[in-house]
Amino acid sequence: MAKRALIIGSTGLVGSQLLQQLLASPCYTKVVSLSRRQLDFSHPKLTSHVIDFENLTHYVELFKGDVFFSCLGTTLKQAGSAAAQRKVDFEYQFICAQMAANNGVPHYCLVSSSGANAHSMSRYLKIKGELEQQVKQLGFSRLSILQPSLLVGERSELRIAEKLGEVVLPLLTRFGIFKRYRPITGEQVANKLLRVSIEQQQATGYYVLDELFE
Repeated sequence: MAKRALIIGSTGLVGSQLLQQLLASPCYTKVVSLSRRQLDFSHPKLTSHVIDFENLTHYVELFKGDVFFSCLGTTLKQAGSAAAQRKVDFEYQFICAQMAANNGVPHYCLVSSSGANAHSMSRYLKIKGELEQQVKQLGFSRLSILQPSLLVGERSELRIAEKLGEVVLPLLTRFGIFKRYRPITGEQVANKLLRVSIEQQQATGYYVLDELFE
């Protein structure tokens, strides 16, 4: 049965790759993108909405479909402050998930992070863990949570720490247990998102580290 996809974060590293894969997939007949800026292309299957994330509840009627993909994310540098980063990485995504759940969207797919833990000493991993914890309570029929390690690929802005990690981590993760933590591309994460959105049967699926390469 063909599906309707809804996606936030479609201009980011993972989201942009996922958007292209959804448009190419025969399993999806319609793809709705909700983003802060206009996409620079069109497609017969694509409906694109520019929305104000500060007023998300104004767009509640747009949060309808068969699968909701949450690929939104930012960094402290991009956001400008810890509070602003939390807005993007937790508040915006949770409000969107709430509206999708209330509108009866059955399947929610979230791009989280390796090490996400609501009790983590790391502020970033704590935010990710809190989001995971909260969306579990929303009553989706199916929930898919992906926890990739360092994401690599072409971005619109330069991230020095991640560029350094792209060089160092592959050397550290060639052998042994550390191999599980090797960097992953946005395209590979998008591949897994598409697959689990079609194939997952269990109510809750966690996909971590090397499982994402399968």
